[in-house]
Amino acid sequence: MKWMYVIFALLAGAMMPVQAGINLRLKGSLGDPVWAATASFAIGTLVLIAYAFATKAPVPSLGMATSAPLWAWTGGALGAFFVFAIIILAGKLGAATMMAWLLAGQFIAALILDHYGLISFNVHTISWQRIAGVFLLIIGATLINRY
Repeated sequence: MKWMYVIFALLAGAMMPVQAGINLRLKGSLGDPVWAATASFAIGTLVLIAYAFATKAPVPSLGMATSAPLWAWTGGALGAFFVFAIIILAGKLGAATMMAWLLAGQFIAALILDHYGLISFNVHTISWQRIAGVFLLIIGATLINRY
């Protein structure tokens, strides 16, 4: 069962540089990365709404929505920043270099979030093996960037 999630993660990860290229092309047509990111989020929102209706997902009540802490509502803003950033980075760095540095940044943040159990994550203590893995990833990003 866990392998299905690993495959799902690999597919989702593979879509990140594809999304960056698509949004970079959209920026070329619309002339601005902010408008390209806005269009991307608008279409994504429509797709999610259609999916929710198609699967008959229950609509959360107002009480459910107000029970979330304020910081839990910042995910959309962070997503908007990420989409905007990949539009800029894809054009400047290329797909491989962009993804290598994005992954390095994600792993560094993930180690900290896991170690301290921040923002709803379970605690997974930092170990030398985890640090070595991130260090190797940074070396890989450096090699991809250089060559």
